[in-house]
Amino acid sequence: MKNNEIIEQPIPIPRLEKLTCKLYAKIIEYFLRYAIFAVSCYIWYLYDYFIAGSSFILLYIIVGIIRSKLRNNSIPYTQREYSYNDKEVSIWYVAKYLC
Repeated sequence: MKNNEIIEQPIPIPRLEKLTCKLYAKIIEYFLRYAIFAVSCYIWYLYDYFIAGSSFILLYIIVGIIRSKLRNNSIPYTQREYSYNDKEVSIWYVAKYLC
């Protein structure tokens, strides 16, 4: 390691002050976590377990794409190498775009 290299400190996850901002972050977090299961159970109730299983796989891919788009649009470029869970991604997104 050279002496003139600067190690950048990671930016901490922003804190949400307003109650509406916290509510938006919770809604996005619960959508990313539980929407797959809720929709798949509803499809299982309406149709069949085979269709529910295939829709589960399809929704898993779709929500994964949505999660990665939210993560890449809201988290700073220098911190994308770190792993973030759904709560942290939703907080970054709400802090950057909604509040």
